[in-house]
Parts: sequence; C-alpha cells; structure tokens
Amino acid sequence: MFIQTEATPNPASLKFLPGRIVLGSGTAEYRNLEEANGSPLAERLFGVPGVSGVFLGNDFITVTKNDSEWQHIKPAILGAIMEHFLSGMPVLREEPGDESGGEEFFEEADGETVATIKELIETRVRPAVAQDGGDITFRGFREGIVYLNMRGSCAGCPSSTATLKHGIENLLRHFVPEVREIQEA
Repeated sequence: MFIQTEATPNPASLKFLPGRIVLGSGTAEYRNLEEANGSPLAERLFGVPGVSGVFLGNDFITVTKNDSEWQHIKPAILGAIMEHFLSGMPVLREEPGDESGGEEFFEEADGETVATIKELIETRVRPAVAQDGGDITFRGFREGIVYLNMRGSCAGCPSSTATLKHGIENLLRHFVPEVREIQEA
C-alpha cells in the first residue's frame, strides 16, 4: 500500500491519500479521542502522540497536529493508516450523520437565492476546498450575509479568512448580487 501526502494551506494539517475510498459519501471530523469513538481509523490516529484532529473525506484523511513536528509524527501516522486499511476494519462503525453543525437557516422568500448559493458552493467551492484537505458547508443566509461552516484543514487555518473573504465572497457576489458578505458560522 502506497500512501501519498500533500501539504495543505494550514501548516498544522497534512493530507494523506491512501489510494482508496475513505468515506463513500459525506465527511467526518473528530477533534479528540472521545469524539472518535465512531471511527476505528480516527481512534487509531489519535493513538499517535501529537495528533489533535482527524478529518475524513471521500478519498483522503486530513490529520491536524498540535505542537509536534511533522518529521517526528508523520511516519507513525502513515503506519497507523496502513495498519488500519490492511486490518480490514471499517473506517466508521456506522454511516456518517450530518455533522454540519445543525439546521440551516434562511427566510422562505430567499429560497431561490439560497438554492443558487448552495449550488455554487457544491460545484465550485467544495471541490477546491477538498483539494486542500477540508470541507465547507452552507449554514444560513440572512440579510445578505452567507454563513458557512469550515472543517478539516480549513478550520483554524491562517489563510481561511482570506479564502472566505476574497475567494468565496467574491465568487458568490459575482453570481448572486444579493450576497453582501460571508461569515464563518
């Protein structure tokens, strides 16, 4: 088994590509060992000293570290991923639920605008964010403000504010004039 790694814009996160499907659909994020009890893979990764977060995507795993150095923990992470997939254990004990953070909110009159915003996020923004080892989901729209939830390597990334404000906000404002700004939910 050959596992590739890719840097992310967040220096505390590294993207691991095991060359196979990790989650067939959806995403899952774990910020500590207690949250990881639904995923044997995430539990195994939290067993590596220095791991502070695990994000599972379609074909990648993003691992976030604490103050440890990558050169010290990367070999153990690679070993844990390889051991997991070779063991035949499932990635999750049950299907992932909606971990987007709760109900969406918007006025019924804004339904058409919200549909356009969500389509742009799904087709243009999420694929680009997944390339960086993260995910972004729509949370709500109120008074011209779009609320988004950033996860994986995007959460806590030094460049996430620039991504939100310059990249995503400009894209949405270009296609949806009703959008005034973007905020993280």
